[in-house]
Amino acid sequence: MKNFKIIIITGLSGSGKNIAVAAFEDAGFYCVGNMPVALLPKFLEISIETDAEIKGLAFVMDLREKGFLSNYTSIFDSLRQKGYDFRILFFEANEKIILQRYSQTRRPHPLSQGKKKLVDGIRAEQEQLKDLRDSADKIINTSHLSIHELKSIIFNIAQKNVKNSPLKINILSFGFKYGIPHDADLIMDVRFLTNPYFVPELKELDGKTKAVQDYILDNNETCIFLQKYLNLLDYLIPLYKKEGKSYLTIAVGCTGGHHRSVTIASTVFEHIKNQGYQPGITHRDIEL
Repeated sequence: MKNFKIIIITGLSGSGKNIAVAAFEDAGFYCVGNMPVALLPKFLEISIETDAEIKGLAFVMDLREKGFLSNYTSIFDSLRQKGYDFRILFFEANEKIILQRYSQTRRPHPLSQGKKKLVDGIRAEQEQLKDLRDSADKIINTSHLSIHELKSIIFNIAQKNVKNSPLKINILSFGFKYGIPHDADLIMDVRFLTNPYFVPELKELDGKTKAVQDYILDNNETCIFLQKYLNLLDYLIPLYKKEGKSYLTIAVGCTGGHHRSVTIASTVFEHIKNQGYQPGITHRDIEL
């Protein structure tokens, strides 16, 4: 299995590791949850036929296994010496956020069994995983990430760890009032365009409707902007592809994410599609 890219998913309980492994599985990775670290070398020795559908391997390892802390260092070092290529992703979140997440579920924290308070278990886990955190290849703090944003980050990591993967482009519209998307590579603010929100008959519509699109696009400033912006994207995208980037998120934002950003993002989507790519498009805040 040395030809496969290997991802070790670890970190604090309640930090989003389950969402991460599900995203890796969606990205074509073969995933194993709660993998005993002592079994990892044996698992990697298993000979399997090369499957074009398998993009890599992802294993979740954490304090749920009692022998994890005492064994992971020697096992990871041994695998590296044998030529295995793997990355350690450490997931964490702020203490307050983890407390909130556990208050919404009945699942017990692995270090807060018996009489120990939840907050004590969280702090104990942070201390015990300190060395592993320091040795991780990437630390992902999920405190303020939505599920969509976390999955986008994982997809990006998954694509970067697959050789010869094509450039995947996603167009994202959003509203600045709801926060800037953390996974965006390019962000364009279109709040300078005329706002349909202040037109009574257009206020309750969104940027996918023809009336709103006509109002925004049949404007000289919009036409000039689109010509310059699309020319910029035509210049940048091949350079990103040449550099080896596998996943590119182009975000377009307006105030609320209903009108201008939706229309412009849709226009960008159609333009890139006509260039021979197969982009995706998401209107993050259109329903808010």
